[in-house]
Amino acid sequence: MPAVPVTIAMLLISNIFMTFAWYAHLKDMSQKPWIIAALVSWGIALFEYLFQVPANRIGYTVLSVGQLKVMQEIITLTVFVPFAVFYMKEPLKLDYLWAGLCLVGAAYFIFRDKI
Repeated sequence: MPAVPVTIAMLLISNIFMTFAWYAHLKDMSQKPWIIAALVSWGIALFEYLFQVPANRIGYTVLSVGQLKVMQEIITLTVFVPFAVFYMKEPLKLDYLWAGLCLVGAAYFIFRDKI
């Protein structure tokens, strides 16, 4: 399988773990001491890194570090918005659209030599 789709798939999985590690404790563990939340988050983050590190190594065979970073941010927003709206019950804001449009611009500039 080509490196870019594998990288995208692995970064998507990594971001799901990352988002839960970073933010789910705000909802699910708000009554627990912060140290407990941190330990649980670190446990979840281990799975993030088990996907993120190989994804970046695979991606770096065909993409630059800048391209990997912009791809990561696009994937992060793609995962974060549904998480915020459906899991955290945050209102859907137009700001997510504006942030997404900024990332479209970033993607254009970082990948324009490949287009």
